Formats: sequence, structure tokens, C-alpha cells
Amino acid sequence: METYALLWAATMNAGTVLALASLGLLINEKAGVVNLGAEGMMLCAAIAGFATVATTGSDTLGFLAGMGAGALMATLFGMLVIWMNTNQYATGLALSLFGGGFSAFVGTSYVQAKLPERIQYEVPYLADIPWLGSALFKHHPLVYGAIALTLGLIYFLYRTRAGLVLRAVGESPESAHALGYPVRRIRLLAVMVGGALCGLAGAYISIIYTPLWVEGMIAGKGWIALALTTFATWRPARVLLGAYLFGGVTMLQFHLQASGVDVPSQFLSMLPYLSTIVVLALISRNPRWLRVNMPASIGKPFFPGS
Repeated sequence: METYALLWAATMNAGTVLALASLGLLINEKAGVVNLGAEGMMLCAAIAGFATVATTGSDTLGFLAGMGAGALMATLFGMLVIWMNTNQYATGLALSLFGGGFSAFVGTSYVQAKLPERIQYEVPYLADIPWLGSALFKHHPLVYGAIALTLGLIYFLYRTRAGLVLRAVGESPESAHALGYPVRRIRLLAVMVGGALCGLAGAYISIIYTPLWVEGMIAGKGWIALALTTFATWRPARVLLGAYLFGGVTMLQFHLQASGVDVPSQFLSMLPYLSTIVVLALISRNPRWLRVNMPASIGKPFFPGS
């Protein structure tokens, strides 16, 4: 039983990375903007956060540095696609490629660096409960923060005026503009917030999840986060559940390897990405369902006055 408790704990830990990034991308797409640069933003945030903690010893500053790096790159992306009307998909891919190369260059001197001793977190009293304690109550605060963020985002999107305006911008920017809402500024703010959350996910990887820096350490998690928003049909609660699902698949490969399962390690490493392709293929069989939930203006540029 303890083995399964540890597997579930690892699933929540891995799922937190995907949840934070996917919720950030969900905010972008609710405003009608697709940012394919998640991988690059997470890589730059990972090295920014790691370098900050290695220098200052403060995890808090490391997370802030990661969020700042993600928000800065998202701002650059937003200025290009929202004000200069560059192609969202091409610009996002360029951002991802830039982030990969830039993070590798900046991180060269940090490959062998070590962070201060990591703190072991646990919820008092609850952590001592057999099985449940190991599975649910010995996590970093950001694991619970991702759950709280999901609940907060549900409330924001569907219970507040600001959330209604954000969704209106994603559904019909022309109508929102006609009502006097600054569509471009709202989209830029959504992109910046989404970038900050992607940055937080990247910093979490290098500071908590695997406390080290290695070139390309995001290893496709940014692309899985992008796919997860479609898998969840742009619903925050489904994003969280999907993140835990993909996190569980990721951890399952290590569990199977440790259990001595006679399967090639390369195949086990393929599991998270294979499951992503399978899920997207299954969802694509019902395009009508996707269209009902998809923001109507997602990926489409907006020209005021046109």
C-alpha cells in the first residue's frame, strides 16, 4: 500500500507542473490567443529560478524570477502578435526555439551547481495518517496552490464580471470592442498572466521537482500542457484532472522500471507522449464537441476598426 501512496504522491507532484502551465495557457486561449512558446518560456524560467536560488538561497525569489522570466517572454510575444499582428503560431514556435537556445547558453555555468538543502514539507497531524499522509499531505505548498488556483480560476471565469469580459474577448473581440472594452490590452494582460504561470511551472521543475539544471530539462512538458488545454476542452477542472492523469502516466514508467517489468525503457519513456497523441486522436473524432467548447476567436487576430 505504501508503494501506491508514494506513486500517487509522485503523480500529484508531476501533475502540478502540467496544471500550472496548462492553466496559464488556458487563460491565454480564453482571451483568443494561442501561445506555442510554452516550452521555451518554461526553459527560461527554469534557469532563471534555479540561478536565483543558487545565488540567493531563497526559493521565493527563485519562483518570482521564474514568473518574471515567463511574463517577460510572454509580453514580447504579446506585443508581436497583438499589436504588430504577426502570426500567432509562427511567433510561438519562434519563442519556443529561442527559449531553448537562450536557456542552454545562459545555463552553461549552472550545470554542476547545487541548491541549498531542500525543505521537507508536511501538513501537521494529517501527514501521520497511514497511507493518506504519504499520498496527500507531504507536498510542497505549490501542489495545493495549483488546486486552489484551479478553483479560483473557475470562480473568476464563470462568476465575475472580469471573467465574463475575458471570455467575451475570446468569443467575439469585435463585439467586446464595440462595447468599449480595450480588447488588445485585455489580451496582452491575459498573455502576461499565462506566461507568469508557465514561468512558475518551469521554476517549480528546476527548484522543487528535480532540483538541478540540465539543458532541455522541460523535456516536452510545455507541449503536453498545450495539448492538455484541448484535452480538457478549455475547462479548468478538467485541466487539473488531465494534469494528474498525464502526471500519473509519467510516474508509471518509473514505477514499472523499478518493479522490474521487462519492457524496453525507451518504450516506457514514450508513454506520456503516446498517451497525449491517443487522447487527442480520440477527442478529434468529435469535432462538434470541440467547437462547442472552443473560444470562437481562438488564434484569430483582431484589428480595431476593421
